[in-house]
Amino acid sequence: MTARVAVVGGGISGLVSAYRLRQSLGPDADIVLVDDSGRAGGKLRTTRLAGGPFDVGAEAFIVRRSEVPDLAAELGLGSRIVHPGGSRPLIWSNGRTHALPAGTLMGIPKNSEALAGLVDERTLARITAERDRPFEWRPGSDVTVADLVGDRFGEQVVRRSVDPLLGGVYSGTADTIGVRAALPTLAAALDRGAPNLSAAVAEAIPSAGEGPVFGAFRDGYAELTDALTAKARPTFVEAQARGLRRDGNAWSLDPIGRVDGLVLAVSAPRLAELLTEAAPGAAEIAGGISTASSAVVALAFSAQEALPESSGILVATGEELTAKAFTLSSRKWPHLAERDVQTVRVSFGRFGDSCVVNLPDSELVEAARRDLATVTGVDAEPVDEAVVRWRDGLPQYGRGHTERIEKLEEHVGRLDSLEVAGAVLHGVGVPACIRTATTAVTRLLSRVAG
Repeated sequence: MTARVAVVGGGISGLVSAYRLRQSLGPDADIVLVDDSGRAGGKLRTTRLAGGPFDVGAEAFIVRRSEVPDLAAELGLGSRIVHPGGSRPLIWSNGRTHALPAGTLMGIPKNSEALAGLVDERTLARITAERDRPFEWRPGSDVTVADLVGDRFGEQVVRRSVDPLLGGVYSGTADTIGVRAALPTLAAALDRGAPNLSAAVAEAIPSAGEGPVFGAFRDGYAELTDALTAKARPTFVEAQARGLRRDGNAWSLDPIGRVDGLVLAVSAPRLAELLTEAAPGAAEIAGGISTASSAVVALAFSAQEALPESSGILVATGEELTAKAFTLSSRKWPHLAERDVQTVRVSFGRFGDSCVVNLPDSELVEAARRDLATVTGVDAEPVDEAVVRWRDGLPQYGRGHTERIEKLEEHVGRLDSLEVAGAVLHGVGVPACIRTATTAVTRLLSRVAG
């Protein structure tokens, strides 16, 4: 009998799930992809800006994890991966730019020298003295990054060094992010008995390694999502999936009806809605995971505009700016520097700050231009622009997130032929999403194909 399998959610996790299902179930399987956005790709989105492709969702991936390079090679896209140039980011703090500190773990320093010039002398002295202060850590415990770093190093370190980096990854702050989920190597060093935070950070910082850290696709993530869609060949249903319920030895889902199995690759709020009847325990956990919304304004300027020689500018908490970060794309990516325009991404929105995301496009563009002029001096009229919003785009990996996800997966594991994938689980980056999708399909196939 021909298998009929549904994937709910058309982001990278859903597309990889559909692709892996097609690989295993063959050309005759009916693979249905349900998404209400009208497009595949989710938070991976490539638009046209000043005549060329430009990513306005997720921008880069970590190449030192194998998931994206391996998948690209499978799809014949290995040669399309490009890497940043040598320019470094800056931090906007206390009304001016500073070099991004080196020798930190997500902005947490291993010594005071790392933050010299970014924080005041009193804070530097506090960082130095941290090694001599009593320190207690219970293995397996969890706290917010703000609670840990603020207690040991002070508020300036949290707001000026840590928040800008966490904001770029999670659209949150150190107050909304737990150590164990967001910084697992730090939690592991603490569990092993590091005598203080400075020592734990020094142990947890990854070695420099060889080669580039980040990668992207020359013509944007659309290269990846288009290839996955072409290979998976799903039946695309543009609708919001509802009414998930058990139907004998199968599942029923509105509006597509009966399926032999399914993968749910959706945001935490949507996951909670879908699992309300089938797995109320899992639904309650998913419903308790907060999400952040964000927006990206992409701007193209004349090639003659004098942008700083930096890959971008991250904004400390408490600054008189609306934007949280600027990616100077033409400075960061050599392949974009080849174009006859200069391109910039201006990012808005942290957890709890939905008002800015809800501004009309014209006001977001105005805020982007105003803030860009403040931090770079560039006040020119853009030759092109684009605005994209990501509502509930990023889950907040709060204190206790790993424990919550373990319990959620226990609940889902009791359901026959249903799996969960996506950023809500074990990482918000593209590599982590690819891994959760592959794992979900492997487990699902052991039941559906059997």
